[in-house]
Amino acid sequence: MPDFDSTIPKTQLLMYLIPVVGVFPSLWTLYRRQGNREQIATSRLSITLAFTWFVAYLLLATGAETSEFLGLRLLILNSFVTSGYFLVSLWLMLRVIQRKSHKLPGFSRLAERALGKY
Repeated sequence: MPDFDSTIPKTQLLMYLIPVVGVFPSLWTLYRRQGNREQIATSRLSITLAFTWFVAYLLLATGAETSEFLGLRLLILNSFVTSGYFLVSLWLMLRVIQRKSHKLPGFSRLAERALGKY
């Protein structure tokens, strides 16, 4: 008989790491202050990644709209940033499935500093 207690946090961690959509359960977990350390750390990382992607997306899209010369280059860079966000999220999901560490050196520390009080 499978151990259901060990699969519930794993599925929750996967849910937190879904690009764009996973931010909402992550915010809910931090708002309710429920979950173990791993769930809270993953929620912080998910929110930090999504927020960073969103700010970069907005800045690059705004720059592409206002600049005639750099417009196409900024849109291409915007697509690279978006693809990178999705690929990093999928890579982290794969790491969770493999039960390996799913921390990113720069972003995990930033998430701990920025959202450490929540």
